[in-house]
Amino acid sequence: MEMAAYNDKKDNNMKGAVGYVGITKAYRYRLYPDAKRQSEVDGQVELARLLYNKLLEKARDEYRKTKSLAIKPSTFNRFLREAKAENKELSGLYSQVQREAYFRLIKAYQNFFRRVRERRAGKRVKAGFPRFRAKDRYNSITYPQFGFSVDRERKDVNMLRVSRIGGMRIELHRPIVGNVKTLTIKREAGQYYAIFSTVNGTEPQKVRDANPVGIDMGLETFAALSDGRKITKPDFARKAERRIAKWQRITARRQKGSHRRDKAKRQLERKWQQVNNRAKDFVFKAVDDLIGSGYTSFAVEGLHIQNMLQNHRLARSIQGASWGRFISTLSCKAEEAGMTVTAVDARNTSQECSRCGRLNTLSLSDRTFSCACGYVADRDVNAAINILNRATAGQAGSHARGDLASTHSARDGQAGSLKREHTPQVTSTNVNVEEAHSL
Repeated sequence: MEMAAYNDKKDNNMKGAVGYVGITKAYRYRLYPDAKRQSEVDGQVELARLLYNKLLEKARDEYRKTKSLAIKPSTFNRFLREAKAENKELSGLYSQVQREAYFRLIKAYQNFFRRVRERRAGKRVKAGFPRFRAKDRYNSITYPQFGFSVDRERKDVNMLRVSRIGGMRIELHRPIVGNVKTLTIKREAGQYYAIFSTVNGTEPQKVRDANPVGIDMGLETFAALSDGRKITKPDFARKAERRIAKWQRITARRQKGSHRRDKAKRQLERKWQQVNNRAKDFVFKAVDDLIGSGYTSFAVEGLHIQNMLQNHRLARSIQGASWGRFISTLSCKAEEAGMTVTAVDARNTSQECSRCGRLNTLSLSDRTFSCACGYVADRDVNAAINILNRATAGQAGSHARGDLASTHSARDGQAGSLKREHTPQVTSTNVNVEEAHSL
């Protein structure tokens, strides 16, 4: 089953068609490389990391010479040629992976300039100039266009064949739907995964919005619905905290750079991986249940989760609640089913009476909403009703994945970013590199 190549002409024709919608999806599969293939994957990841760091070093040196961060694509291309000339080992990195490391650095620069502009506009963000990547902070390589294929070797045995690496057994537990655009090979907690990003040009049939529902996210109750239904979520991190703390202590005791410390780090990573997998499994099952429960659209709060994490008393609980993951997963699944997810202003949804609109002051410990008009309800259910009312009243919301843009513009932007035919531009903001770390 050849998956590497795709037809640009066909994609362009589809984009020009009336009503074309490109839905992007990612398919993640477990890889089982033998010892030799593991060594090849690790070697390619290490070369990509060295190339990334070398390009960043040259970009910083260029700034010291010109005092300008406006690095043109042609300048980055020159950096790439110089880096390969200085370190002959980098020529062993597959050409597509070389380009991807180059794109990652350009993206890091773009994000840096964006954060600088946001900070100057008054937002509480740290600029965060691009940093050199340590060995444990660069764990994947991406093939943007070509260089990989999936073949069936025998019954129930599929092989992923990758340039400069070779064949690895892949567990295709579900079929890949859509045109494959990129392949990412990721190393996580001592395990290897293949992640295919795809674009599907089939537009889902829209569902008539006859039964909308509002959803209020909370800490005591994971989600409360406007029809009175509640969803509770176990705190997986707190349940596993003793095992995690044990391996944190073991890792801290062992000598840095030793093999025993690396083994302990992998065990610690696996404990966190288990927590993450359980939380992800819960969210997917909860979303699937909502999609299949007869609702036709969903209204959620437009939460600014990063700002909420500034409350250090609640930060751990908020982080473990998986609100962002739930909303983004719900948006993706609803879009595939022809439904919409609308994000509304979250201010005063818990304080406002859903019957008369009067504001009432409640503390976090108050779980029952009681209004002077005689309305009494569960606090979270009242908030969910307010969220639904704001969405159905025509307030601007979002059908996209967690932002306030329209569905079509978000999907088109994501689909376009996967093709990578054009080199992205890096636009600079006036800032000193040495001062950037303190921003």
